[in-house]
Amino acid sequence: MCGRYSLSRDPEDLAREFEVARVDVREKLQPDYNVAPTKQVPAVLDRVPRDEPDAAPERRLTFVKWGLIPSWAKDAKIGNRLINARMETAHEKPAYRRAFASRRCLLPADGYYEWYGEKKGRKQPFFIHRGDDGVLAMAGLYEIWRDPTKDEDDPDRLVWTCTVLTTSAEDNLGRIHDRMPLLVEPGQYSTWLDPRVKDPEQLRSVLVPAAPGRLDAYPVSTAVNNVRNNGPDLVKPIDAENAENAENGTGELF
Repeated sequence: MCGRYSLSRDPEDLAREFEVARVDVREKLQPDYNVAPTKQVPAVLDRVPRDEPDAAPERRLTFVKWGLIPSWAKDAKIGNRLINARMETAHEKPAYRRAFASRRCLLPADGYYEWYGEKKGRKQPFFIHRGDDGVLAMAGLYEIWRDPTKDEDDPDRLVWTCTVLTTSAEDNLGRIHDRMPLLVEPGQYSTWLDPRVKDPEQLRSVLVPAAPGRLDAYPVSTAVNNVRNNGPDLVKPIDAENAENAENGTGELF
């Protein structure tokens, strides 16, 4: 699963990394070392201009809320349960299949957190990131939900939400957790994001697990357990021998 991650990149750096044409987050994107479900998160997506249906898609860096609300949902609360989607079945599940067909996105991250251990409240958090410290491009799906409680002309009536696709963890990380976010390589960004690509098998072929050894993991403070904690100290490694005694722990994973 993926339930928490970090993103501290500058929006201009993200725009260059993903070859974005339109940046909607420039003034609002701040470093967040404890990104959690229900937060507004930056996403890279391709959209065909509404007034130019035959035009090529435009790549955007914009905000979406983490926790997918299907377009057919009657209650927004369903999004609290749909923060992750399994790659193996997302193309056929009612909550995700329409988004998988044409509303795919990338969720940039410095790295993500995972917890290891048997006992609830005593699990050790690890920070998992690229060995070369490059940006992770997590595969995601997004939806646009119309809030029935708001007027037609209310700018907040359209709610943009997302979910993170997950897959089986590669061997080096499977000891921490058996699932991990699915990552998309730069050469496959365009195929994954293009809403004109509809073939499920072609899309699934883009989604391959990270190569063994590509990602590194190290233990971090249990301060990350509390979503109210934030700052670069959350991603600093701690002495593995003292991991169980990490300071500032709350014992609450979410």
